[in-house]
Amino acid sequence: MSTNRGRSEYRQVADTIRTAIKQGDYARGTVLREEELAQSMGVDRSTINRAFRVLTADGLVRARRGKGTLVTFTPPIQRNATLRYSQAARERADGRGAFDAEVRALGFTPRSELTVSRVTPPANVAEILNVAADENSTVKRARRMYADDTAVQLADSYIPVAIAEGTALEADESGPGGIVSRFADLGLAQTRITESLNVRTPTPEEASFLDMTEDQRVYEITHTGWTADGQPVEVCVHVMPTHLWKLDYEWSADQN
Repeated sequence: MSTNRGRSEYRQVADTIRTAIKQGDYARGTVLREEELAQSMGVDRSTINRAFRVLTADGLVRARRGKGTLVTFTPPIQRNATLRYSQAARERADGRGAFDAEVRALGFTPRSELTVSRVTPPANVAEILNVAADENSTVKRARRMYADDTAVQLADSYIPVAIAEGTALEADESGPGGIVSRFADLGLAQTRITESLNVRTPTPEEASFLDMTEDQRVYEITHTGWTADGQPVEVCVHVMPTHLWKLDYEWSADQN
C-alpha cells in the first residue's frame, strides 16, 4: 500500500476500504476479516482495527458478536426539505407521505410502526402549538421507520386534540399523501413550513432502535406546519442518523 506522509496509515486504510465499499466491491452484509485485509494491504491487524473504528463512526461497518465486522453501508436517503411536502412528491406512486416516497425512490421498501395516543406535549411543542403543557392536549403519532429492514428514522408528530379529535388524523391509516394531505382535507392545508435543525448524540433509546454507536450523531429536525392564516397545526420531531440521510435545501434568491 502506498503511503501519504500527511495522513496517518490507519486513515489511509479506512479511505481505501471506504472506496471499495461505496463502489460495490464489498456488498452489504459482507464480513470483513482483519487478517486477510492486513495481509493484502501490507499493514498490521491493529491498523485494520483502527480503520474499522473510523468506518464504524461513518456508518459503513459494524462489529457483530459472533460474526465479526460486517459491511452495513446503505446509500443515504435524500430528503429535500423544499420539495418533499408538495402534493406531487407526497403522493408519488401512491406514496403514504414524504418519507414513503423518498425511500421508494432509492428502491427500498418503506415500513413504519405507528402508535397513536393522546399525550402531554414537550414544553417547546406546547409553546409552538399554543396548547396546554400540563395535560393531554395533543395527539401524538409516533413512528418507527424503516427502509427494507434497516431502522432509519424516529418521527413524532404532535397535533392539537382540538384539531385531530374524531378525524383521520387519529386513525392508524393516514392514506395517500400522509397526514399533510389529511390536514388539507380538513381545510387546514399547510402552506408554510418551518424547520429547526440540530446535530447531537442519540439518546440510549434512540441509539438502540437506530443501531448506532456512541461515536455517531443524529439530525434532530423540529418541523412545524402552518396554515395560510398563520395557525400552527402540526409539530413533528424527526430523529435521523446523519450517515443515513442527505439533507437538501433549495430556494429562490432575491435578485434585488
